[in-house]
Amino acid sequence: MKEMIRSNDPVRMAFARTLLQGEQIEVFELDVHMSALEGSIGILPRRLMVADRDAFRARAVLRDNGLLDEG
Repeated sequence: MKEMIRSNDPVRMAFARTLLQGEQIEVFELDVHMSALEGSIGILPRRLMVADRDAFRARAVLRDNGLLDEG
């Protein structure tokens, strides 16, 4: 699995997940329930993962929509 996005912003994560699912790319979000450990203050980022075979297409979709962290 490849990490596509790491963010504390739940709206950004939901938008990215919706875009990828719209392209028939399966996504898996890691660290969703970490808020229980951090006290629900949102300091631990979530990670959006895709299968290795879908990583190239997923990067293209996210980049085209301004969501890919370049750097």
